[in-house]
Amino acid sequence: MLQSTRLVTISNEEGLEIKELELLFDKKKRGRKKLSFVAVALITLGLLTACNGKPVQQEEVKKFESTDIAMGTVISQRVFGDNGQAAIDAALEKIKSLEALLTFNAPGGDVNKLNDYAGKQSVELQPETLLVLKEAQEVAELSGGAFDVTVGPIVKSWGIGTDNARIPSETELKELLPLVNYKNLLIEGNTAYLKQAGQMVDLGGIAKGYAGDAALEVYKQQGITSAFINLGGNVVTLGTKPDGSSWTVGVRNPRPAGEEDQIVGMISVADKAVVTAGDDQRYFEVDGVRYHHILNPHTGYPAQSDLMSVTLVTDSSLLADALDTAVYILGLEKGREMLENYGGVEAVFITRDKKIYVTDGLKDSFEFYDESKEYEFVKD
Repeated sequence: MLQSTRLVTISNEEGLEIKELELLFDKKKRGRKKLSFVAVALITLGLLTACNGKPVQQEEVKKFESTDIAMGTVISQRVFGDNGQAAIDAALEKIKSLEALLTFNAPGGDVNKLNDYAGKQSVELQPETLLVLKEAQEVAELSGGAFDVTVGPIVKSWGIGTDNARIPSETELKELLPLVNYKNLLIEGNTAYLKQAGQMVDLGGIAKGYAGDAALEVYKQQGITSAFINLGGNVVTLGTKPDGSSWTVGVRNPRPAGEEDQIVGMISVADKAVVTAGDDQRYFEVDGVRYHHILNPHTGYPAQSDLMSVTLVTDSSLLADALDTAVYILGLEKGREMLENYGGVEAVFITRDKKIYVTDGLKDSFEFYDESKEYEFVKD
């Protein structure tokens, strides 16, 4: 349940305004367990704000904004152009249709149908579902199974992000782990098949990425050339801002002091997706131990690499959404090696010892801006 919405304004040394839209979700507490959801939206520089869906003038270009809930997260849109409101409405409609198609527990959806027939028969799926599954399988191969959408049984067992979050027993996880094997997901033509009964596909690590790309296509169909959309931390930009300058996206501090969100840097982009995976996005704590939602398919437990978060910048939100999960699980060195082998993807890595590394392609567009004064920017 959405608890509160706050718009925070900060200033940096140059006097530029940073707008941070922070949406806090209701915290569930059970004894010593705490389940926390925080979705931090796009941080931009020097932009005017407007009420939901209301146009404002900026150099004679109309601006429209909206904030909605879909796919279990906050969807923020900012669209420039006369047809902006129609584009926002059409994009949200598209996202909700994908939610029904791709969500783990959506009755009648493609993923739900695929899981229901696991070990029984192949099922016919929509082209968009097949596209997402094929991309997921490619990243699974590339990462040696670090990203694996058949992790569904483990995801369901942990229940992170639901009211039923818990720590499964070691015995339970050992029984479920044999069901996690992306090689048992077979795709042929317009059908897909899970070979083992009890197997489940969970597209939580990639569906929002595809939704971001789909929203941009909607914008283009509506004649929009300048816009951004943020799906719970998955930011996708179309073109530049109307004045021709780049969008500026804040990289969130994964360990902010106190309740307020902070940033550790800013990335300037145009026509790019900026997607983050981290252990600060969905988690619960027991006896001071953080159990987060990025599960290692090989162990069944939350991934324990040397990273707290990784932010990827690339052309495809779909690709970035899958790759960032794999990189987080693999850790700094293996994750960076995988990205180098793939090509065309830049990254900001934040390690557990509070060091920040960026790939070569971001060195001119990343600005280190650590509000906490606790991080070290390593220029290697």
